[in-house]
Amino acid sequence: MKLLAVTSCPTGIAHTYMAAEALQMAAKEMNVDIKVETHGSIGVENEITDEEIKEAHAVIIAVDTKIDKTKFQGLPIVEGTVQDAIKNSKGLIEKAMRLENDKAQYVEKVSKIKENRKEKKKGPYQHLMTGVSYMIPFVVAGGILIALSFAFGIHAAENEGSLPWALSLIGGGSAFALMIPILSGFIAYSIADRPGLVPGMIGGMLSAEIGAGFLGGLIAGFLAGYTIVLLKKWIKLPKTMEGLMPVLVLPLLSSSIVGLLMIYIVGRPAATINVGLFNWLENLQEGSAIALGLVLGLMMAFDMGGPVNKAAYAFGVSTIAAGQSSSVMAAVMAAGMTPPLGIGIATLMTKNKFTKEEREAGKAALVLGISFITEGAIPFAAADPLRVIPSLMAGSAVTGALTMLFKVKLAVPHGGIFVLPIPNAVEGFLPYVISIAIGALVTALLVAALKKTKME
Repeated sequence: MKLLAVTSCPTGIAHTYMAAEALQMAAKEMNVDIKVETHGSIGVENEITDEEIKEAHAVIIAVDTKIDKTKFQGLPIVEGTVQDAIKNSKGLIEKAMRLENDKAQYVEKVSKIKENRKEKKKGPYQHLMTGVSYMIPFVVAGGILIALSFAFGIHAAENEGSLPWALSLIGGGSAFALMIPILSGFIAYSIADRPGLVPGMIGGMLSAEIGAGFLGGLIAGFLAGYTIVLLKKWIKLPKTMEGLMPVLVLPLLSSSIVGLLMIYIVGRPAATINVGLFNWLENLQEGSAIALGLVLGLMMAFDMGGPVNKAAYAFGVSTIAAGQSSSVMAAVMAAGMTPPLGIGIATLMTKNKFTKEEREAGKAALVLGISFITEGAIPFAAADPLRVIPSLMAGSAVTGALTMLFKVKLAVPHGGIFVLPIPNAVEGFLPYVISIAIGALVTALLVAALKKTKME
């Protein structure tokens, strides 16, 4: 039995590779030959060849973003999320083996499977996460370059032709300027494939131009994607003219429709909401700010890279879209660093409550924690969810609340401690470090108190 697999998570940092490793380990235990192609933040790795597709019996697609599956046509396909691969890799492999062993049944049910797949896997969350996954590298690069320009002085970038001016132009004038068009374009791409890119990016650019910001970009992406879907359904050209659809008819009509809707209908209300949101954040009273930080902390630790975590992160990113430091982003990143850091500290504090393998994993969790990779805590949470997840949420809630209390602000959306030494990347460096340390210690103490002693 030869199986193929593809894994891809929205950020392409941790879940992608954890899912691949889980599938490989399960296949080894089951004596099944498997090759896993990963679609991570650095691109496609361990790419599956045409020859391997010819020899394979089935393929497992464990993704949370849109990927091209056309090369697997003719193979039985089992679809799931990266979480399915991490938590139930054996189940996915068994399902793939069953499909191969009963191809006749597979062929009979293929239309129904495709329909279910469409309903289950093509929902708004996956479309949003596809857009976010393509947007994040632009935000990270832009944010760090802007922070580096500030290192020369707050007003140094005003001197045209200077290095800080150039860094600010690259980061803010280019990378950040592309952020919303990329988000919109790839939301539309997830919905309608390549034809969605043109109206999606144009809608996103218009959103940025008219001040509708991140919210307008989201609306533009979905609007563009579903506009393309409807146009393809409604417009039927003669076979001799079908070549005009992707290069003329769809781009022209969809861009016109989306553009006009953004300018005359969607833009102004979205811009009003956008401005209102930023004014609300700026004017939050101390008690309200602390409550917001607490909620963001709970969200970041609840599913460690899942939908709730990504919703909080997307909110944080949206608040630095204008290239300004953000208290929300500070709370989000700090709270996201806390779970793996707390777990790592717990494995050092109470070694008798963890197996040898868990103690080794704890060292890796510390590194992942300082890098703002919340997923580093997942193995511990999956092994003992009732004790570990509440402990993680408590620590992250404390961290999020403290960053708000101390009025810490962050100008970059990712990077963990590695961006903190950059001058002006964080407003309130020491309080920020203290907030993270206190939250991590809260998590470590709770985990140590709640977990049972392990017998080696």
